[in-house]
Amino acid sequence: MKLSMLLWFTSLLPQPVADQACLATTVYLEARSEPTLGQLAVAEVAMRRRERGRWGDTVCKVVTAPHQFATTTTPGSFDITNLEAFHKAWQIAGRSIQNWQLPVAERKMLVPRADHFATVAITPTWSVNRAGTTIGEHRFYAVN
Repeated sequence: MKLSMLLWFTSLLPQPVADQACLATTVYLEARSEPTLGQLAVAEVAMRRRERGRWGDTVCKVVTAPHQFATTTTPGSFDITNLEAFHKAWQIAGRSIQNWQLPVAERKMLVPRADHFATVAITPTWSVNRAGTTIGEHRFYAVN
């Protein structure tokens, strides 16, 4: 399925399902080759951003905010072809959404306070002089 079609389809779905689809798509695009912990950490950043409201009040709005996640930097013509990886991303997304429905004190956090991440191969200007937590090929940062 084309990325653009999948994202369009989320606009037709009821909110809880749309949010899971948007989060799964983000996990797939950002971290499909990462271990489970790395995928959960990517989802955690998106969920934290949704909770803070600065980037949007739904997961879909957060992950489609301009230049924030791969959903907006990957061409719409990109084909999502690895169904096994997407299925895993779907499960990670559901697990993450359930985790964020818990009271704050009961949530399982991998990257507390992290609201940004980047691959370890690059050093974005916003990450300079910030401590980060590395999981797999991503480094997670508390920027805001």
